[in-house]
Amino acid sequence: MTDSVKGTLSTTAAFLIWGTIPIYWKFLQSLPSPHVMAHRVIWSLVFVFIMLFIQQRWSEVKVALTSMKVRFTLILTALLIGTNWLVYIWAVTNNHIVEASLGYFINPLINMLLGVIFLKERLHRWQILSVILAVIGVVFLTIQFHRLPWIALTLAFSFGFYGLLRKTANVKSVPGLCVELMVLFPLAGAYLFWFTDAPGFFGSTQGSIYALLLGTGVITAIPMLLFAHGAKRIQYITVGFIQYLAPTGQLLSGVLLFDEPFTQSHLVAFAFIWSALIIYTITAVYQFKRLKLKSNFVSE
Repeated sequence: MTDSVKGTLSTTAAFLIWGTIPIYWKFLQSLPSPHVMAHRVIWSLVFVFIMLFIQQRWSEVKVALTSMKVRFTLILTALLIGTNWLVYIWAVTNNHIVEASLGYFINPLINMLLGVIFLKERLHRWQILSVILAVIGVVFLTIQFHRLPWIALTLAFSFGFYGLLRKTANVKSVPGLCVELMVLFPLAGAYLFWFTDAPGFFGSTQGSIYALLLGTGVITAIPMLLFAHGAKRIQYITVGFIQYLAPTGQLLSGVLLFDEPFTQSHLVAFAFIWSALIIYTITAVYQFKRLKLKSNFVSE
């Protein structure tokens, strides 16, 4: 099996897990979202500790902690990913999976916009059109339901800024995740300390719930490890295609498994977003092929 095939399978598995993860969080909807989030942080940290110990990569964590710039960046990314996780868990357990999926559909467009603002990247006219279409979709949904789709926007922008900052930090994915979880650990521990009477805490008689809370570490870390393993072995444009598996799976889960409403207004708004993504993807493929042809010409 070639590296590209392994990379494709690993990356696909990661996004399939992210696409079906609402099912897991639904089993924990009897608990407060911050409670689930706190356990997710703690058990994810335990799992990452074990992985780093097995791989003998503690030196990479130490290197990351020696740089003031990297430490500060990882504190910010920890708060961003913590916000993203908490809002997503709340959205799933409060029957807003469809809106959450919208956030991850528009995330690539938010990434493109952040690249223009902070990395001085340039947008071509078709890319500008894709952003305009996405904005129309969001505005339409806001007008129809008389409220801003704050869940979708929070998820899209928090993950967008997370990716932007992680791109500038000189640290690998797993050691970086370890530091982020270490930043969130005191907050998680403090929450659980003050809410020890919440159901499902340590010593609870609800064995199945406790097992699911323990499993939050695995369900968090495994797809991130699969993504880190796979993404570096395949072309970035391939990752761009595969990433749509996650919000598609989330949308289907919300509508087909949990009977969330998908109205005509949703369809119109999503149609704008999907059109924007089609234009965005076609443009990305064209630019990739153009750069590849240019590099081949130069090398010859």
